[in-house]
Amino acid sequence: MAITDLELHSFVRLPTIADVLQTLADRHAASQKTVVLAGGTDWVVEQEMAPPHKPGAELPMVVDISRLSDLQTIHLNGNLLTIGAAATYLQLRRHPHIGMGDKRAALLARMAQDLGALQIQARGTLGGNLATGSPAADGVAALMAYDASVVLQSVRGERTVPITEFQTGYKKSVRAPDEIITQFQISLPTHYNWYWRKVGTRRAQAISKVALAGVAVVESGQIQRIGLGMASVAPVTAALRNTRSYLCSAPLHKLTGAELDAAVNSDCSPIDDVRSTRQYRAHCARVVVREFARSLGAPV
Repeated sequence: MAITDLELHSFVRLPTIADVLQTLADRHAASQKTVVLAGGTDWVVEQEMAPPHKPGAELPMVVDISRLSDLQTIHLNGNLLTIGAAATYLQLRRHPHIGMGDKRAALLARMAQDLGALQIQARGTLGGNLATGSPAADGVAALMAYDASVVLQSVRGERTVPITEFQTGYKKSVRAPDEIITQFQISLPTHYNWYWRKVGTRRAQAISKVALAGVAVVESGQIQRIGLGMASVAPVTAALRNTRSYLCSAPLHKLTGAELDAAVNSDCSPIDDVRSTRQYRAHCARVVVREFARSLGAPV
């Protein structure tokens, strides 16, 4: 798609969230398509790869929310971390509560460091990463590890959805056409172990073949709480529910590698594509989960 084709879209930048929500509501009521644009690191690329637009075909209006400061705030109140949906990965890396001294959300900073080149980190957003629905989304895997909540807003009001329930299928979600993601809420454990491993062609600046984010609270030799998020192994970012259940089912010293592998296998349905094969992805999924489990004290 030639860059000039992008100029065929109507682009608007509205001053407030209320204006954005009203515009989405009005256009949805009129059956008019709208694209909400934050960093544009996914959508612009998708337009480049899309079939040519037919002359006279209606194109969606693009509503740019990238400069709405209310969607970029990052706030820590006690153990409740709130991240605006339009906060960029570079902001995550540099924020004092995430990547610059306070280590309570260090997993997010570590993930953001590995996500693309600096230019992508400066434009890409957590909200956009979730909204586009890519199963290879590193940011979504990290949010799943924290069992984050997604706050959605429309003119009809606000609602909160667990991130593990947000995606309903490949590039499908519970978000309504007149809603936007406004923020993520994370309840940070006081003491926990975290894990991040991205398997790709390069350590960074590459889409993951497999990526695992993990957060665990261990007491008296047993996992009391664990959150997992894995990218690139299923039609959606995988919460690894069976793996979570098995890791919490017994003291760490009683967990076995064979049973852990079986749980991971049951949670994953990888595919062959240009980046990797299903066999390699399945192997990597088992390896990185075992590595995290061993770091917690399991003899697997």
